[in-house]
Amino acid sequence: MRYELMLPHQIRKAIEENWPVVLPLGVLEYHGEHMAVGMDTLAVIKTLELVEKERDIVILPPFYYGAASYAVEPPEGSGSVQVSGPVLAPFAEELFYGLLRIGFRNIHTIIHHQTENFVAGMPTDLAFKSAGRQAIFRFLEKERGEGWWGSDKMADYYAGHARGENVFNWVQVHPLMPPAMNGQYPFDHAGIGETSLMLALCPEAVDAGHFADNTGWYTKSAPEASAALGQKGVAMILDHLRAILMR
Repeated sequence: MRYELMLPHQIRKAIEENWPVVLPLGVLEYHGEHMAVGMDTLAVIKTLELVEKERDIVILPPFYYGAASYAVEPPEGSGSVQVSGPVLAPFAEELFYGLLRIGFRNIHTIIHHQTENFVAGMPTDLAFKSAGRQAIFRFLEKERGEGWWGSDKMADYYAGHARGENVFNWVQVHPLMPPAMNGQYPFDHAGIGETSLMLALCPEAVDAGHFADNTGWYTKSAPEASAALGQKGVAMILDHLRAILMR
């Protein structure tokens, strides 16, 4: 369900049944002359809509204003919007803290931007990862008081970890395309891989008539894109999302 359309009784049901609450996270960034600047976020939104058909999840309003950076093109006339990580982190902490206050304990953020080095991290995902931890610590100290971890009630903390119980899993950040897809599907920027994803998920975001207007090396393979290839990528992404959101 879309969070903005939910009624309070539906929110309480989602809390009681521990539905995944998912934030589509991305940027507005130049993706060549042939593709929409919202590609990274649109890929997350459109795949989550497919997951929504299979199970109960809460989809939060998407956040498009991540750290796009100007590494690909300067912003003038290209459309890239850059909001730096240090600005994002306080916002993200307040958002996660607010969701925890509501009662959600199964919060996920899915991002498709600069995730080829997801373990090391890039500005947007690092800001949201750090914010999730800060929000959890802040919430636990509010609810349980200082010294909550050292209290006798937490004596089975490590045993709980072995059972898969971990309060720090209340807020998690994931890449849309997992490392397992490396070598199985093209990972690129506005090339055959991303263009194919958009042809499969959101074809109105691609205009093949502008392939010839591209000059960047990263768009050279874009004309080879196809909806069929994109569907293969979508299938792999859905398997990944199911593993994250349906356990």
